[in-house]
Amino acid sequence: MPKSKSPTITVGGRSYLRIPIKTHIIVPEDDIVAVARQYAGDQARKGDIVFVSEKVVAITQGRAVPTDTIRVSWLAQKLWPFVRQVPYGIGLRNPYSMQCAIDECGAPRILLAAMVGAVGKFIGRRGDFYRIAGVQAAAIDAPGTAGIEQFRNCVIKAPKDPDRVAQSLADALGCEAAVVDVNDIDSAVLGHSRGTDPEAVRLALKDNPLGQGAEQTPLGILRPA
Repeated sequence: MPKSKSPTITVGGRSYLRIPIKTHIIVPEDDIVAVARQYAGDQARKGDIVFVSEKVVAITQGRAVPTDTIRVSWLAQKLWPFVRQVPYGIGLRNPYSMQCAIDECGAPRILLAAMVGAVGKFIGRRGDFYRIAGVQAAAIDAPGTAGIEQFRNCVIKAPKDPDRVAQSLADALGCEAAVVDVNDIDSAVLGHSRGTDPEAVRLALKDNPLGQGAEQTPLGILRPA
C-alpha cells in the first residue's frame, strides 16, 4: 500500500482494513478467477470483500488493444479534442481511446453524448458526456496511462460482464467480491457479487489504497475491522 494511505478506513460508522495483494504481471492468457484464487485464496475469509481492478479484468478478457491495431475514424479525430481535460487521466481525450468508445457504444450514442455535453458546458454543467455515453465509455483507459509498461501502448476497454466476474470470484473464494475502477481522484464499482454493498466498497476505496503506479497490486481485500 502507498505509504501515504492508511490501512484502515471508516465508512458509515464501520471500519475496514484494506489489504493489498501483489501478483505477477497479469496478461491476456491469465484467468482472473485463477489469479485471485492463487494470491488471495489463503487470505480471504467469510465476511471479506475481495476487490479487483477493472484494468486487469479487462486484460484477461483480451480488451487491452494495441494502438497500432486501431484504425481511427474521422469522427474520432473530430471529437477527441473537445473532451475536457481532467486531473485523474486522459480518458477519451485521445484519438485511440475515442475510437474505442465509438466501437463500444456506437457512433450515434457518442454523437448524442457529445452534443449533450456541449450544451452542458455552455450552461456550466459538467459530466453530461459520460452520463450519456455510459460506463463502457467512462471506464476506457487511454494509451500511456497503464501502470505496467507492457500495456502502455494499449487502450484498455472496460471489462465485459463485471457483475458475472465478481460473482465468479465470490463463488471461488467464499466471500463477497467487486470489480472496481479506482484512481487518485475518485472510485467506482463496476460490478459486484450478490449481497455486496457497492457504495460501501466505493467509499472504502476512494483514496485509492492500491496505488496508481507500478505497485503490481491489482487485488485487495476489504475486511470489516
